[in-house]
Amino acid sequence: MQTIERDRKSVWHPYSAPESSPLFEVVQTEGVHLTLASGKKLVDGMSSWWAAIHGYRNAHIEEAVTKQLQAMPHIMFGGLTHEPAVALCERLIDWSPGNLSRVFLSDSGSVAVEVAIKTALQYWMARGEPLRQKLLTLLGGYHGDTFATMAVCDPVNGMHDFFRGNLQEHFFAERPTCRYDERFEEQHISHFSTLLGEHQRSIAAVILEPIVQGAGGMWFYSPQFLARIRELCSEIGVPLILDEIATGFGRTGRLFGANHADVEPDIMCLGKALTGGTLSLAATLVSEEICETIGSGQPGILAHGPTFMGNPLACAAAGASLDLMESTPWRERVIAIEDQLRRELEPCRELPGVSDVRTLGAIGVVELDDPVDMGIIQPAFVEEGVWIRPFGKLVYLMPPFIISPAELSRLTAAIHSVLSRHHCGRSH
Repeated sequence: MQTIERDRKSVWHPYSAPESSPLFEVVQTEGVHLTLASGKKLVDGMSSWWAAIHGYRNAHIEEAVTKQLQAMPHIMFGGLTHEPAVALCERLIDWSPGNLSRVFLSDSGSVAVEVAIKTALQYWMARGEPLRQKLLTLLGGYHGDTFATMAVCDPVNGMHDFFRGNLQEHFFAERPTCRYDERFEEQHISHFSTLLGEHQRSIAAVILEPIVQGAGGMWFYSPQFLARIRELCSEIGVPLILDEIATGFGRTGRLFGANHADVEPDIMCLGKALTGGTLSLAATLVSEEICETIGSGQPGILAHGPTFMGNPLACAAAGASLDLMESTPWRERVIAIEDQLRRELEPCRELPGVSDVRTLGAIGVVELDDPVDMGIIQPAFVEEGVWIRPFGKLVYLMPPFIISPAELSRLTAAIHSVLSRHHCGRSH
C-alpha cells in the first residue's frame, strides 16, 4: 500500500479533516528543495512553516546534532543540567533586547506562550494581586493552538472562533491600521489606550506580535505603534509580552521584531527558527524584575515543566543555528529577498480578486478578496514545481534565507501564474 493511502487511514494532519487532501509525500530535502516520491522537486517557499531559515540539511547543524546524539540525546531537566542548554540560554539572553535575564525552555511555540501567560499571572499573584487575570491584545493576532493561547488569538476571524465559549475572555484592541511605512498618529492607538486605562486593575499583561501579525492575517504595522504600546505599558506598570515566534531570528530584516521599534519586552517568546527548522524547541525569556518577584513570592517557583524541556539534541541544533546567524550574511540576504519579493509580487496587484500586496523582510503576501480553494490551488502550485501553502485569503512566501534569486523567481512567478488561472480557487 502506498504511503499516502496508509496516511489517510491512520494519520490526522494539522488544520485538516481526518482524511487530508490533497497530500504529497516527501522523501528528501536539500537546500531549498523538497523531493516528492514521484521524483519531482519543489522549491520551498514556506521554510517548513517559517522555521528552516538556513535551508535543509545544513552541514553545521547536522554535525552538532550528530555529535550530541553520540554523547546524550536526552536527559530530564528537573534537578539536572547540561552544557548545550546552559550555553544556549546564555546566548539568548545576550542577544535579546532589554533586561531579559532568565530562559525557560519548552518544546513548541504554543507552550512558550502558555508559559509567558502563566508567568504574568504568577507575577501578580506574588505581588498580592491575584485578580489580575486578563490579557490585553490586538485583533488580528495569532499566538498558538492550546487553550490559553487560543484565547488571545483573533476572536472573530481567527482559526479558533468556534471554541469561543470554552475560552477565557480577554480584551481585544483594534488592529493597528497604520502600515509599517506609514505615519503613526495617536488616534491609531486610542482604542488600545482606552482599554488599558479602563481595565488596568484586571490586566495581567499585554501580549502581541511585534511589527508582523503572522497567521492571524500577515499584517505589517508601524514600529511607532509598538513603541507607543511599550510606553503605555511602562506608565502603568503592566508587563509587555512580545511573541517573537514568527518574527525572531531575522525574518523581518532585524534580528527580532522588537528591534524595529527599539523596544524592550518584559517577557519574550521564541520558537520556529530557533533550531533552524531541525528539531522542536521554544523559549520564554523573562526580565529580572519578574523573576525576582515570582521567586520571592508563594510558592516561589514557576509552575511548569515539560518532559522534554531542554532537550540536548534540540539545544545543540539551536546553538548551531545561532552560529550560522553569526557567521553568514543573513541581513544582506533578507534585504535582497525583500527587494526581489517587492518587485516580482507587485504585478499580482492587477489580477482580478487581489485586494493587496505587501512585503517586509523575507515575507511576501498577496491578499485575495475571497479564501482560496486548497483542493484546487495546492496541486496547481505543485504542478508549477513549488511548495506554497496558502491559508484563508492569503497567498504568501517565507522562503529560506539561502534561496537564490532564480529560485525565488520561480516562487513569485508561480503565484502570478496560479492566481491568473484560479481566481480564489475558481478556474477561469
